Amino acid sequence: MRRHEQEIIDRTEIDEIIRQCPVCHLGLCDQGQPYVVPLSFGYDGKAVYFHSARLGRKLEILRHNNRVCVEFEIVQDLITGPAACNWSVHFKSVMGFGRAHILEDPDQKRVALALLMAQYTEGQFTFPDDMVTRTAIIMVELNSISGKQSTQS
Repeated sequence: MRRHEQEIIDRTEIDEIIRQCPVCHLGLCDQGQPYVVPLSFGYDGKAVYFHSARLGRKLEILRHNNRVCVEFEIVQDLITGPAACNWSVHFKSVMGFGRAHILEDPDQKRVALALLMAQYTEGQFTFPDDMVTRTAIIMVELNSISGKQSTQS
């Protein structure tokens, strides 16, 4: 990272940023062309989980290239000023890189769906067999993760 003073290295803080985010951006590469999609997600500290229809562009891309990145951000303040150079945004963000896998095991899919629900609410949920069968689950195993912030001192 170019500006080391903005780097977040504490893994607890990185995990907390992720837990505060309502959306994760999944970045893929489709034959050399970038493709980024915002998704709801679940997180267990090692991997990020997404649900999807069983057919679609995301899954087709992943079947050919499972190297991905994920990005999360929290916007804290928009800073305005009299000139363009005075404007800024205070934020915290996390970027991770890894490999995506499409889960097939129904038990693993249920765990992932429970993690997805836990990102947004408390409580226990059941997932009927037919829903689990018709839902694709993407697991991104994180190989690296880093945080960055631009905040008021």
